[in-house]
Amino acid sequence: MNLPVGKLKHDFLKELLPTYNRNADVVVGPQLGEDAAVIALGDNYLVATSDPITFATEDIGWYVVCVNSNDIAAMGAVPKWLLVTLLLPEDATTPAMVRDIMAQLTQACAAFDIALCGGHTEVTPAVTQPVVIGQMMGVTHKNALFTSTDACVGDVLILTKGLGIEATAIIARECEKPLREKCDALFLEQAKNYLMDPGISVLKDAQIAIATGGVHAMHDVTEGGVATAVYELATASELGVIVYSDKLLGSPLLYGDITRTLCDMFGLNPLGVISSGAMLIASEPEKGETICQALGAAGINADIIGEFLPVEHGLWLEDTIGTRQPLPIFETDEIAKLL
Repeated sequence: MNLPVGKLKHDFLKELLPTYNRNADVVVGPQLGEDAAVIALGDNYLVATSDPITFATEDIGWYVVCVNSNDIAAMGAVPKWLLVTLLLPEDATTPAMVRDIMAQLTQACAAFDIALCGGHTEVTPAVTQPVVIGQMMGVTHKNALFTSTDACVGDVLILTKGLGIEATAIIARECEKPLREKCDALFLEQAKNYLMDPGISVLKDAQIAIATGGVHAMHDVTEGGVATAVYELATASELGVIVYSDKLLGSPLLYGDITRTLCDMFGLNPLGVISSGAMLIASEPEKGETICQALGAAGINADIIGEFLPVEHGLWLEDTIGTRQPLPIFETDEIAKLL
């Protein structure tokens, strides 16, 4: 049986991961729900991650810098160094294409003060479209590390920016031709620009939340969308969770009309579409509103969308009248239906 497109299913991935680390310097190794590896390095921790860009083809240089730096930021570290492997399709790669991708990488690294310090480029028959794989490293002090295992019972769950930011940009860019027949030019340009505004970086989100205080854990929202990221964070911390569905699907602060329209148009569940640009934050309950206000003051929409419970309570979506349904988990991202 062939595996579906997207990340490996959680149960299968868990089977494959080693249950111990041979090297004592590895503080956080491969495990479900963690955004990056952590390695002891003197008084600091080296935080390292690797992520490919496979869904998008346009502006992939910008994507790869943002999604990798997001993983570093979610651990409380500052992204510093990037290596890139660039695989280019045979018979479809021009010098202009390569120059464009490299310009995107250079500009994005400059925007986030990250050094592009190496990598590999290759034209190969193994791919049919450009594939960019980033390996990023950052640093944090040993007393400033955040992991997905550190959320606590009673913590509030905060979501920044909203659902489907990255999916909106990808759909508008990759499905531009059919969309032009159904949408006006302004709508389409706004959707494409979600890559930059509100943007798919959560570096600023993490830094503001940490500076405000009360943060216990953070998690970058990627494939599988917000619902799957909530599952990953709760599972890593061995907790239950209630997510308020009206906060996700009803709030204009957290769910844009453009995203809603595109998801409805293509029959996608917005809870399960790729959502880089959004960050989940578990915080002390008394600090939740303060964190949201600090983010809002910086122009970043944020809201409390749920709370963590003891593990035996399970994982739930709850509506305004208290009716609950199981939290959906999208082991194949909804956008794979299109791409």
